[in-house]
Amino acid sequence: MEMAQFEKWDTYLVHEHELIERAMAVLKKNLEGLESGQYDATQLTRALDFLLEFGDKVHNKKEEDHLFPLMNQLGIPIEGGPLGVMLMEHEAERELLARMMLDIPKLEGFPIENLSKFKQEGMEYLRIRAEHIWKENDVLYAMGRQIIPADATATLVDDFNAIDQNAYGASAKKNYLSMVEEMESADNVRTRLVENLTTEQLHGILETLPFEVTFVDAEDTVAYFNKLDKPKVFARTRSVVGRKVQKCHPQKSVDTVQQIVEGFKNKTHDKAEFWIDMGDETIMIRYFPVFDDKDEYLGICEVTQEVGWIRRLEGEQRLLDW
Repeated sequence: MEMAQFEKWDTYLVHEHELIERAMAVLKKNLEGLESGQYDATQLTRALDFLLEFGDKVHNKKEEDHLFPLMNQLGIPIEGGPLGVMLMEHEAERELLARMMLDIPKLEGFPIENLSKFKQEGMEYLRIRAEHIWKENDVLYAMGRQIIPADATATLVDDFNAIDQNAYGASAKKNYLSMVEEMESADNVRTRLVENLTTEQLHGILETLPFEVTFVDAEDTVAYFNKLDKPKVFARTRSVVGRKVQKCHPQKSVDTVQQIVEGFKNKTHDKAEFWIDMGDETIMIRYFPVFDDKDEYLGICEVTQEVGWIRRLEGEQRLLDW
């Protein structure tokens, strides 16, 4: 699957951060198993190589050669300012990665103290890089969006594309993604964030969502809905679980439901949306197909939400106005 083409400079860079974070996850897993011998030398090398060759020589170059100079011209200082901090962190990342790459061939024969030092440097890189990505995504890019004029966006994107082209040719973006996927090919390398949650935490999140969620499995059977025993737009009880979705709708709408299900299964549709008036409220019902990481169909997610209040919003309210 090829990386998307981007129209906005910040979306472009944030997407690259996501690729870098995936490589960081591979590096972290191997560093954690280093001293016990539970690591893959090839995978470790690929992760470091990607972080240096793409993360620094491609991604950081886009910022250092084009984004940062433009922001500086528009009034953001380098010396003593945020751009200077970003540049110092780029250099610190670069130095750590370069030292680690030199040590890779020697890892197998390293005494434990050298392995510990290698691991320490790797963890330091991960710490610096993670904080750096946060600063850019949430702070620096937000500053850029405020000062970079719309007519400069296309030029930035063209400059970024030129760096990709010069580094890896016309298929650069596809190559970046392939590199990451190859890195992650070993079992359990890419930890899904949901695995960080307990069942109680996941349940709590689903109950907190400001809308109703229903999941219908691949066999068209209702398997789950949130807000059990709580007020809902469309009343339902435990008895609906285990029923075919076609039997949960009025007879006159069954054909439409079946068309949606078939469209999702054969991938001719990626959503279905409806909205109706109920008294003074507007109810929006949205359906989405659900697929696993291998693109296998898992079922349908139905989202029901009162949206009248959204339609009535005027002006703006910022976070600090709360």
